[in-house]
Amino acid sequence: MSSSDISRCNQSQIAFEGSRTERGNFNTSFREDFILVGFSDWPQLELALFVFISIFYSLTLFGNTTIIAVSHLDHRLHTPMYFFLCHLSFLDLCCTTSTVPQLLINLHGSDQTITYGGCMAQLFNFLALGSTESVLLVVMAFDRYAAVCRPLHYMAIMHPCLCQTLAATSWVGGFMNFAVQAGLLMAMPLCGLHYLNHFFCEMPVLLKLACEDTQGTEVKMFVARVIILVVPAALILGSYVVIAQAVLRINSTAGRRKAFGTCGSHLLVVSLFYGSGIYTYLQPMHSYSQSEGKFVALFYTIITPMLNPLIYTLRNKDVKRALRKVLWKGRDLG
Repeated sequence: MSSSDISRCNQSQIAFEGSRTERGNFNTSFREDFILVGFSDWPQLELALFVFISIFYSLTLFGNTTIIAVSHLDHRLHTPMYFFLCHLSFLDLCCTTSTVPQLLINLHGSDQTITYGGCMAQLFNFLALGSTESVLLVVMAFDRYAAVCRPLHYMAIMHPCLCQTLAATSWVGGFMNFAVQAGLLMAMPLCGLHYLNHFFCEMPVLLKLACEDTQGTEVKMFVARVIILVVPAALILGSYVVIAQAVLRINSTAGRRKAFGTCGSHLLVVSLFYGSGIYTYLQPMHSYSQSEGKFVALFYTIITPMLNPLIYTLRNKDVKRALRKVLWKGRDLG
């Protein structure tokens, strides 16, 4: 899509908004294909973005797949922490794969259309997986709390049955929150120009196409987002206050360093995830900038999933030892 096309699109969008205001709300809905504008309004960045995103996506696939494989192959990593980490890696793989391939196709080719069904599938997958990850991070914080504050009873508390129940609760809770937001969106008629100034189908951008006043729906969605973003973030911060107090009471310097290292990794992942999520989904629609939103979305759809394996394994001796063991075993078999 050329710059002139984007200019005509923006002018048409302004005209449409004006005509909609004059006519008032109307109850129309369309099921046509969408056009993802993506980064075509910055054509000079498209080649560089294609190269860097391809590299980051490859690293994301490699890093998260490696964590899942190593955690299953090495029996010493059959612990609650790595059980939940495998779920996190799987979520990151699925979440990234739901958006990045379409982005790479749009950056490389001239066809930037996506079907209505494809758009809804992309939106629902991303929303459901992101909501699930938000609940899972709370579960992982509870795991760290039990490990640091109740070390003698850790294995009794985090027994396999409870771990499986907590993981299932993360998935069910995330999908329930997603279902509420998806239902609210599907009940709203979308009309007018079907240009999405984004590189994937995301909720704030689709709300811009609503034919009717979205204030009531926005309030309901805001409540759902507070439940899935702010409440988990508050619970995690509260747990880490207790963890920090417990770590400071540890007499051993080595033990204190190990506890801070393990918990610090999780806290960094939490900050990256909730920081970008709250910025995008909790700001009012009238102040949401689609141009800024695209670049922020790059962060939590590509950068964060790529960093998670590095954050959890870079200073983790157990994972490094397990990875060396798996590699040496593979070399011996070869």
